[in-house]
Amino acid sequence: MRLHRNLVFAVIDALNLIFNEGEYADKVVQKVLKFDKRWGSRDRGFIAETTYEMVRYKRLYAEIAEVKAPFSRPDLFRMWAVWAVLSGIKLPDWKQLEPTPERRIKGRFDELSKIRKYREAIPDWMDTLCEKALGEKLWTAEIAKLNEPADVILRTNTLKTTKEKLRKSLLDEGIVTEPIKGYPLALRLPERANVFVTQSFKDGLFEVQDASSQLVAELLDVQPGQRVVDTCAGAGGKSLHLAALMENKGQLISMDIYGSKLKELKRRARRNGAHNIEPREITSSKVYKKLYDSADRVLIDAPCTGLGVIRRNPDTKWKLQPDFLDKITKTQQEILRSYSKIVKPGGKLVYATCSILPQENVEQVKSFLASEEGSKFSMVTDKKIYASKSGFDGFYMALLQKDPTA
Repeated sequence: MRLHRNLVFAVIDALNLIFNEGEYADKVVQKVLKFDKRWGSRDRGFIAETTYEMVRYKRLYAEIAEVKAPFSRPDLFRMWAVWAVLSGIKLPDWKQLEPTPERRIKGRFDELSKIRKYREAIPDWMDTLCEKALGEKLWTAEIAKLNEPADVILRTNTLKTTKEKLRKSLLDEGIVTEPIKGYPLALRLPERANVFVTQSFKDGLFEVQDASSQLVAELLDVQPGQRVVDTCAGAGGKSLHLAALMENKGQLISMDIYGSKLKELKRRARRNGAHNIEPREITSSKVYKKLYDSADRVLIDAPCTGLGVIRRNPDTKWKLQPDFLDKITKTQQEILRSYSKIVKPGGKLVYATCSILPQENVEQVKSFLASEEGSKFSMVTDKKIYASKSGFDGFYMALLQKDPTA
């Protein structure tokens, strides 16, 4: 491939913002892609994919390039040169790329590839923690899969169309999709494409949502006409799915502590034709206390480490700190004990995270069931989803039921 200087420089600019300024990779890529309106889809693809790949393998490339954070611009060019050599790309004769020892790079790569924390590019503490939590065999398989770029998966919006009609609409727009066995509303793109510019997206026929995430709303077993509360709704991916499963009938209260995310949910709900969603910002505990003992179904999609979705957010590996796990597990337990009181007697609750750590998942549920608030509930079923086994994001979800006599 022929390398264009302005594209490589854009990658270096992006890496500087992510590695040195602490900005989020997805936001940086969006920002950098606006630098030059003349870039075509191939140019934009090169910038995005190269940036993500270098974020994903930061530790490995830095080790081979013999550079340490904070990275200077020459350091970033050295890391980029390592990526290029290992990708089989002929290096251009630019002054920013001093003579690059290609044989030494390949030799060092072969050497470091034998050690998991370098091969998969993960911090020591994370490697140790996850191996202890999951066992060596599962963690080795899991992190390898989590380092692969994620597929683009769509969820059919059944308020407006069916899966077969959606496939045809997208095909008419030049986008090929395929169904996924066991996921009733999911379509996978065999080849990446910008689905957000399609008329089908603008008409609200689908949302982009990983296949594992699509299982969460299904597990809650909602029925049309019920009162359902999504307690940590965010921008509303699962709320939109719940609204569709409820056929727009009944009341769906979508709560979050961030009003800005709920504004995005309102916008998405309009596009989806989801009319039964009622966003409520949690400005104080009164907002959810008013709902105690009133909901047929409650979803707690809890804040977590996000270790199951590293494929989508590779910079999570570098942003997470060891003490965050202690903080987030306390938050999860508080949320479970508070929001579970919204469930009415006989109602159901789903607790879910996009993490693969037992500390955030099954252990949280056990702890809750042993508490005073949890004593009124029993476990119906739970699912541990690993990327290495499913091919999709790592997730956990547990369905609990409240005693009808509670």
